[in-house]
Amino acid sequence: MSNPTRKHTALPKAQILIEALPWLVRHNGRTVVIKFGGNAMVDEELKAAFAQDVVFLHHAGLKPVVVHGGGPQISRALETHGIVSEFKAGLRVTTEDAMDVVRMVLAGQVQRELVNLLNEHGPLAVGLTGEDAHTITATKHRPEIDGELVDIGRVGEITAIDTGAIEALLADGRIPVVSSIARSQDDGHVYNVNADTAAAALAAALDAETLMVLTDVEGLYEDWPNSDEVISRLTASQLEKLLPELSSGMVPKMEGCLHAVRNGVHTARVIDGRVQHSILLEIFTDEGIGTMVVPDENEGASS
Repeated sequence: MSNPTRKHTALPKAQILIEALPWLVRHNGRTVVIKFGGNAMVDEELKAAFAQDVVFLHHAGLKPVVVHGGGPQISRALETHGIVSEFKAGLRVTTEDAMDVVRMVLAGQVQRELVNLLNEHGPLAVGLTGEDAHTITATKHRPEIDGELVDIGRVGEITAIDTGAIEALLADGRIPVVSSIARSQDDGHVYNVNADTAAAALAAALDAETLMVLTDVEGLYEDWPNSDEVISRLTASQLEKLLPELSSGMVPKMEGCLHAVRNGVHTARVIDGRVQHSILLEIFTDEGIGTMVVPDENEGASS
């Protein structure tokens, strides 16, 4: 007689799959926008795990859209070209020369690498920038510093989103990978736009189920630096009150989450991109990681 215990070694795997079932049902056919950034962009193992997660979502019946920037890669390339990186109000001052490098790095290097990683799993990913089919339109952004409007070059403020090309790709079963460059609304140039902001604007325009922003921290901390307790969930209004106290790097991410949930996205999450498969952990398990933002009226809803 065969040994019955032998058959049960795979049981924990089955239980994990079953735990994912309610999430699979809930998210089936829904669009999820993922902002790829931080350590996950530069660490080879994390990059490979990220690609696996996105392809898994695709095969699990979700419609992932990836948006990326490329801060570290841009800084390196500018240095190689002898262009000094200068920041004002937390944004990179982008001269005409710098913009050529930004465009080359984002569309020609970071995006290509990501598309190729995803396409190791099948003919899935298609790269585009905000310039393609008027996907992202922007006008010149002038931040206010000490009461003065400052010129920081070709940095854009998003004025319009056209989701046509992305929706056509999703309908065709593809995974769009979008570089955060925008066409100009008024002067024939292109603009460098913050990738967190671009991801949030696209999530809202696509009526996405969720926006996920990968970061290099565990989430939003309760009382940083006095405590490393992560706030696991908060409403739009609660987040709005916290915004003035946040560190400069966290502001565009949390402003993006706020914009998303105030414009029809059901949940927005900041998750730790340093954890392998953090996307799957967040979407398909009870032990979600990171910080989730929900619209005010959804305060009692489950994740």
